[in-house]
Amino acid sequence: MFKAFVLSKQKIVIVTAFLACAAVAGLIYNYSRSSQAAVSGSSEPVRTIHMVTGEFKSTTEDGKEIEAYLWHPGTVYINKGETVNLSLYGVNGASHPFMIEGTNIKGEVQKGKETIVPFKADKEGTYRLICLTHPDSSQHGPMIAYLVVD
Repeated sequence: MFKAFVLSKQKIVIVTAFLACAAVAGLIYNYSRSSQAAVSGSSEPVRTIHMVTGEFKSTTEDGKEIEAYLWHPGTVYINKGETVNLSLYGVNGASHPFMIEGTNIKGEVQKGKETIVPFKADKEGTYRLICLTHPDSSQHGPMIAYLVVD
């Protein structure tokens, strides 16, 4: 009447490997979701935007050394209503105190260190991330990045 259901060693190994892969995939999925938890504590995912400080140096024909500092990337696009983490890493220059124009956000990026800046894009527009040490060409700038919210 009933046939016995017999698993060979090979089938047991295959089923065990499949279950192990499924468990690892589930752990990876859950870890990636939890690492994107919103700064505000909600379960809304937060996108991280990585930026670095950079520098161009050159020498003119008459031997004068010139330089300019910048944020890279220089333009970032953010959806209205989105919460992002700006991960600012200092590569060139000892210190870059900054502000995000039109907000109360201020901070500092130091060489060799990462500064995380939570930014909630509530209103459409272009927000300038301005280094206060290099705001214009007389100070080896302008070191400005554009956060475009739409």
